[in-house]
Amino acid sequence: MLAGLGVVAFSLTFPSTVWGLESFGPWSLVAVRSTLAALVAGVFLLVGRVPLPERRHWAGLAVVGGGVVVGFPLLTSLALRTSTTSHAAVVVGLLPLTTAAFAALRTGRRPSRTFWIAAVSGAVVVLGFTLGESGGSLSTGDLYLFGALLVCAAGYTEGGRLAALMPGWQVIGWALILCLPLMLAASAVALSLEPVHLNAHGVVGLLWVALGSTFFGLYVWYRGMAAIGIPKASQLQLAQPLLTLVWSVTLLGETLSPAAPAAAVAVLVCIAVTQRSKS
Repeated sequence: MLAGLGVVAFSLTFPSTVWGLESFGPWSLVAVRSTLAALVAGVFLLVGRVPLPERRHWAGLAVVGGGVVVGFPLLTSLALRTSTTSHAAVVVGLLPLTTAAFAALRTGRRPSRTFWIAAVSGAVVVLGFTLGESGGSLSTGDLYLFGALLVCAAGYTEGGRLAALMPGWQVIGWALILCLPLMLAASAVALSLEPVHLNAHGVVGLLWVALGSTFFGLYVWYRGMAAIGIPKASQLQLAQPLLTLVWSVTLLGETLSPAAPAAAVAVLVCIAVTQRSKS
């Protein structure tokens, strides 16, 4: 349930980013969202009187910060200037498989052959669906999207490992605090260089990506990964592109293809198989 809540929160990230880009430039949006999330995390850490992490954990927290606090938001924001949300969802479709591969290399765990067959099948279904939705062509933002895929998988894997050693909210909290000095400086520079046109969509989008996706989403996500394991939790994200398409229809007015229900059923079958397979 915790990992599933994280997936729901993440599924709103791309539509919220599109809204945020109505008011902010891509660099400003990422810097300000990370700064806001870090300030909220700092309050929670102070109120909870949480001690500093052990020195051996700081390198892992840096990977989390570089991957999910800075890298993924920045690369996807740059991509969404030219790519639609449905096209960008291809990244999320491939993320579970990439995260499972990173986890196998990082932790030494080897999921079963059934797990890998279901995971690859789910990734193929989602990839085919999202490419079909975008007409089968690659956008100019694809390099940004595939770069985001790699850095996010690394951040998820390291965060899931650390969440087994400390509470998940502390993992993302300390990663945000670690990035705060850089994000404060980046906010000052970006806001002075990129024009800001505030409107309701832009403010709501900024608040959601800062507090919903970055803080709450990663908090429940890392707790879920610690409970059921990185590979299995990552496969729940196979449903994320389809949820993103639903939000794209309701929030952005995009048209949903008739193929969506069939793809949704196929993805849910793959998820069920990965959840029942032995790790």
